[in-house]
Amino acid sequence: MFWNSWLKKRLLADAKLLGRWGEKRTEKYLTGKGFKTLAHNFRCSGGEVDLIMTDHDRTVVFVEVKTRRDETFAQAESAITSVKKARIIRAAKYFAAKHKLDNRPLRFDVVTVIVPSQDKEQIRHYENAFGI
Repeated sequence: MFWNSWLKKRLLADAKLLGRWGEKRTEKYLTGKGFKTLAHNFRCSGGEVDLIMTDHDRTVVFVEVKTRRDETFAQAESAITSVKKARIIRAAKYFAAKHKLDNRPLRFDVVTVIVPSQDKEQIRHYENAFGI
């Protein structure tokens, strides 16, 4: 992706902005792989899900996105703790019930977006990263 150096500096200086950008970049990446978007930043009292999409086989995919400047201290996916997984699962169950998706296969994916200061971003997609 073409980077305007001013934009990149601004993103790297603001964690919330970087996170939102990572979610948009992930959505673009997954739609390029044939996914379709159902919802962004779905929240309920039990938790939240960054992206909810459908795969080419109509599987409903709940996507957790982790965007980082670098992975000096730990891999980005290590930030998804068992507590975080439980919150995502609760929100996913609520979303599926609310939208009557009980008969559709469900899957939990993780996407990491690493945006180093000098190089191009790196995207890693972990399909079926965890389950119910």
